[in-house]
Amino acid sequence: MQKITLKKYADKRLRTGHQWIFSNEIENLPKHLPAGSLVEVLDDKGFNYGVAFFNPNTLISGRLLNHSTEPDEAFYSARIKKAADYRQFLFPEQDNYRLIYAESDFLPGLIVDRYGDYLAIQVLSAGIEKDIELIKSSLLEIFPATKGIIEKSKSVLRQIEGLPDKEEIIYGEIPDNIEIIENGIKLKLNLVTGQKTGYFLDQKVNRKFLQTIAKDKTILDCFCNQGGFALNAAYAGAKHSLGIDSSQEAINSSLENKILNNFTNVDFEKSEVMQFLQNAVAEGKKWDIIILDPPSFAKSRKNIPQAKHGYAKINRLAMQCLAPSGILVSSSCTHVVDEENFLEVIGNAAGKLRKQLRLMFRGNQSPCHPILLSMPETNYLKFFVFSVE
Repeated sequence: MQKITLKKYADKRLRTGHQWIFSNEIENLPKHLPAGSLVEVLDDKGFNYGVAFFNPNTLISGRLLNHSTEPDEAFYSARIKKAADYRQFLFPEQDNYRLIYAESDFLPGLIVDRYGDYLAIQVLSAGIEKDIELIKSSLLEIFPATKGIIEKSKSVLRQIEGLPDKEEIIYGEIPDNIEIIENGIKLKLNLVTGQKTGYFLDQKVNRKFLQTIAKDKTILDCFCNQGGFALNAAYAGAKHSLGIDSSQEAINSSLENKILNNFTNVDFEKSEVMQFLQNAVAEGKKWDIIILDPPSFAKSRKNIPQAKHGYAKINRLAMQCLAPSGILVSSSCTHVVDEENFLEVIGNAAGKLRKQLRLMFRGNQSPCHPILLSMPETNYLKFFVFSVE
């Protein structure tokens, strides 16, 4: 196995538990190894950090495995079993959660979501791509009742790794609709056509919080996807809940979930959110609670100004559509816009409207998306609930 040696002081992050090695930190960067190869990682004094997946063509050239030998099926089974036990501890009566969250579960570049007897996988690194059959065997060993596994590997991160997008059923069958229960609500999900790995499980705890404040309120759920927040509000007794999304597919799925739960106090509408809010301001429409849960506005640091501008605009428009003493729920999944910057953007938007914000609740990604303290990159979701005065 080829060895790579780090430059002097280049292992500072690794000593604290960080798992990435950047190309400019390697003394003898090998160019001939294919992406996904295994290498041993040594610091400048010869200390061995174990093996890493290697990709000579990317800025993140090494992904440490915290392991000393080549990973085999026993390695993957042990890591997956540990991750499964953790989720079982968190959600003992549930079977819908993120089962594997990449580096946070010490499986760099691997995402697995569980929906009962069905699994959705996303592969984001060349090393994991090479071992996908071992991973599949380990998953089936730990979850023998699995009826189907779908790989939904479509991401800009795969392009960076030099991998083509891939979307295919790799085991069993995936029905058109899978029914799950979240926070007391029945949901029909289509894992084949749904965004990313089928459903946004990172907001499951925050959706539960919404139930505590939604009773008898009018709700506007922007970027509703398959209806998550709007349906939780309806379940909690909202006076009326309206979900909007630019995807007709998402709206169709939301309407199916409305019917599935026999809700009469929720509706869904296909609309581009920014335009909808601008029209609502012009028409003087008001809601008691407005939820903003947009997709990521930036994938890299060069797009941070554009992302901040987008957040400022939608938060300003939403505050203009709130009834007196209304509640703004504002979320961001843009990793490169950190919490401090996100709060500053919202605060500035409020200031321009001469409004005051009182923080009622601060949420985060669901604990099935654990944050590894040594890797700030695993912390991405910001979720704030404000009373707006």
